[in-house]
Formats: sequence, structure tokens, C-alpha cells
Amino acid sequence: MTGPFILAIESATSTPSVALLAGSEVLSLRAAAPNAVAAEVILPAVEAVMAEARVTLSDLTLFALAIGPGSFTGLRVGLATVKGLAFGSECPVAPVPTLAALCFEAGSAQAPVAALLDARRGEVYAAAYGPGREGTGEDELVPEGLYTPHALSELLPVGCRCSGDGAQLHAPALLARGFVVVSAASGAAAAPAVGRLGLRWHERGHVRPAAELVPRYLRRAEAEARRTGESVEGKSGLVEGKKPF
Repeated sequence: MTGPFILAIESATSTPSVALLAGSEVLSLRAAAPNAVAAEVILPAVEAVMAEARVTLSDLTLFALAIGPGSFTGLRVGLATVKGLAFGSECPVAPVPTLAALCFEAGSAQAPVAALLDARRGEVYAAAYGPGREGTGEDELVPEGLYTPHALSELLPVGCRCSGDGAQLHAPALLARGFVVVSAASGAAAAPAVGRLGLRWHERGHVRPAAELVPRYLRRAEAEARRTGESVEGKSGLVEGKKPF
């Protein structure tokens, strides 16, 4: 068993997961039940995959983290976990956009793929890529952002494969427009995709120290909106995320 050893954490979706990889090979995986509380499952899952693979923190080459968008609480849990594990070490982190990981996991060489996450208020976080380029940042068909399902459906090509809990929530409307909705079971554990994309970016030098990471919310938290009196979406409407690199 040879490295590089990658600890991948995905806590942004409703099914948090953790994986330990040697290169692109998954050595150990723990996936929580749907709607699990990230704060209760992530750290035990980290301990379990490390023990099962007999890999220690000092053996790691890279942390790969789903950096958002997604659950505000889940993102903070994942980020705090990685920062705690990486404290005092020089092990870098690959911040992988959640939507890119979901597209990578559900991708196809024949059809474009989109990832949709429920953003509440009848909106979704979404991004789409061309066939065989999912999650790589290449052949981007729909940029990462916050959309209404109707607006998104106007942008997606017919036959696009749609994954994520937002696709499940709006499945009837998506199917009626000629899109394919990937089953929920196929997207239950995104941590391996986070790890594999993290490896690609590590090879390209797209990594950062853990201390520099901030979550990619795309939308202001409700608590902050109540505190500031501003809208959840921000002053200029929908919040557009910035590219991680």
C-alpha cells in the first residue's frame, strides 16, 4: 500500500462521508445515514477510516475538503475538523467545491452532468459540466451559483444527468424538461470524489494551508442576515461564488 495518502471529508450535503485514499484508490470509507448531524459523525468517521487503513496523521500527504456550497453548519464542522487535524503540520488542503465533487461522482462520458443542492426558499445551488469533464473546471456549462429550478432548467442541455438532493426535490419538473435524475443512492457518499479531485488539484499545485481556508457559502447565513438586517442573498441579489483557484 503506497500513497499519497489523502483524507477526504464531505460534510456539506445531507449525507456526510469520510474517505481515506491511497492515490485514487479508496482504502476506507464511512458514509452517514441521510440527514445525519455532521458534528456527531465526522470525527468518529475520521478515526474509523484512519484505524481501518492503519494510517496515521503523520502519514497523510493531503487533506481534501468539500468547501461548499452546502449546509452552513456542515461546512463549518468539516472546516473545523480539518483545521484541527492539520494544526501544527505542513500537510496542505485541497478545497474542492461541493458541486464539482457531486458532478465528478455522477459523471458520464456520454452526457453532461449537473449537481443541484437544496438551498431552500425554492432555490438550488447548482453547476454543470460537459461529458467526461465533470468536476474538473473544464467545459463548464453552467457556472456554480444560486438558481431557481426554472432558471436552471433554461440553461441545462436536454439529456443532462442531474444529481444531488436538489435534483431529487425537483425531480418531476426536471424529468418533464427531458433531464435525467440520478438516483439518490448513487450520490450517497461523495467523499471519494472529493479525494480524487483533491489529488488532481494537488498535482496541479492548487492547494492551501488549512489556516487560510474559508467556506464557500454563496448565500449569507440566516442568522447573519437577521443580525445585519440585510437580505439573505445580499445587497445585489443572488450571491455569486468565486472560483477556488
